[in-house]
Amino acid sequence: MIKRIGHLHVLTDETVQNRFSHLEIAERAIDGGADTIQFREKRKGAGELIEIAGAIHRMCLERDVPLIVDDRVDVALAVDADGVHLGRNDLPIAVARELLGPDKIIGGTASTLEEAIAAQNDGADYIGFGHIYPTASKRKPGDPKGPEALREICEALTIPVVAIGGIDTENYRAVLNAGAWGFAVIASVCAAPDPARAARTFREGIDEEFRRKS
Repeated sequence: MIKRIGHLHVLTDETVQNRFSHLEIAERAIDGGADTIQFREKRKGAGELIEIAGAIHRMCLERDVPLIVDDRVDVALAVDADGVHLGRNDLPIAVARELLGPDKIIGGTASTLEEAIAAQNDGADYIGFGHIYPTASKRKPGDPKGPEALREICEALTIPVVAIGGIDTENYRAVLNAGAWGFAVIASVCAAPDPARAARTFREGIDEEFRRKS
């Protein structure tokens, strides 16, 4: 089975904005060209998470876009999502793989080369590396990594690297030029005046960069 690791991951969020629900953000992001939706919600209980994730997954199935659930393997299993993204304090990747099976997508967060290699060895399908630039969407320890550290990670791994943290329409091309397979955004789409238009700007730039490289 060929797993679909998207170039433009949009994380749904109701904390950096309160105009749109998770489902509405996902719909608008896909309208603009997002090829992966990641459901991210830290505040709700399991039942509500499953209800929201289920609605997003049904929409993603209709639009043929993978849904990744942030942190919660149980929620991903409950709605048969396409995969999960796991942080360093979440369920270990190797355990998640046993629970989800070989066909689901598992992304692993890394902020160092050692963490990235360990996640790859544990069975991750892609690495979310960062934070690349300063970001207010999530509290991050340490200084931003920058494009050169990202380049080192991309050259060292054999699986796709998705850059995370502080990526916007002014700096995303540097991320792609450093070798990233793609990148993940929160506020740059969710909090934009027009989320679909913001996603479309990224999508057009991604397509242009990959055409140039081919």
